[in-house]
Amino acid sequence: MSAYPVAITVNGKRVERTVPARRSLADFLRDDLHLTGTHVGCEHGICGACTVHVNGVPVRSCILYAVQADGAEVTTVEGLSPDGTTLSPLQDAFVECHGLQCGFCTPGMLMAATALLREVPHPTDAEIRDELAGNICRCTGYQQIVEAVQLAARAGAGR
Repeated sequence: MSAYPVAITVNGKRVERTVPARRSLADFLRDDLHLTGTHVGCEHGICGACTVHVNGVPVRSCILYAVQADGAEVTTVEGLSPDGTTLSPLQDAFVECHGLQCGFCTPGMLMAATALLREVPHPTDAEIRDELAGNICRCTGYQQIVEAVQLAARAGAGR
């Protein structure tokens, strides 16, 4: 099996590894870097649990190869914490609004919502639902998630 060197900045830290050509970015993050906040659900890019940001754009890390991210800046859910120990305003809002239950979809929801708030600091409920439509949650019914994003927007999380 062919292996290739990659240099990726993950959550602000440059990492260099040699990876198999077909290793997904999700597996690279979870298995090689031990960043297990990125969840793997469907492995087909449908459920959204594996969403991370590559150069500021939300992507499904289960269908992107690590070699495709060579030279890129990747942010995972662990990178949302302002200092590595405290929660971001959006994460706090998810807690306050009970926007998570089992937590499996939560990292992907947070990453999608972060991208939305960066582009639309004060989204409507419809805009939130549209942005999060690609993320499947089987526990919350989505209402608490929408409320959490609205609370974070009111707190200025998109600035």
